[in-house]
Amino acid sequence: MKFFTDYHWFHTEKKRELINITDKVHDAVVQCGIKEGMVLVSAMHITAGVFVNDHESGLWQDIDDWVESVAPFNPDYRHHRTGETNGDAHLKSLLVHHQVIVPVTEGKLDLGPWQQVFYAEFDGMRRKRLLIKVMGE
Repeated sequence: MKFFTDYHWFHTEKKRELINITDKVHDAVVQCGIKEGMVLVSAMHITAGVFVNDHESGLWQDIDDWVESVAPFNPDYRHHRTGETNGDAHLKSLLVHHQVIVPVTEGKLDLGPWQQVFYAEFDGMRRKRLLIKVMGE
């Protein structure tokens, strides 16, 4: 069994941003050299997430609108009593989850025809980390 760990850092220009990280995940699989296994992709911050979906700009805007409608910015979140102002970002990350597992078959990410892997930033404009952990044979 082989294992490979890869960290990536992001510093987004916007507070909320979606980043296609499929190539980074693929590159980690190639570096590890496995043929069969899986990849865990995890946002290392509680105000970010990782998900699998289609790479289409209209859908990206729909997702952004949806998370904002379910967890809108609100100055009255109890979390803000700690001095923070990102209570909505914590809730948004729960909606898309903080990690995904992607299967690897014959040395490639085993995704559906339109599936891609995305990093979702909900409290950006500062340095954040992503973990890619490849496991297999």
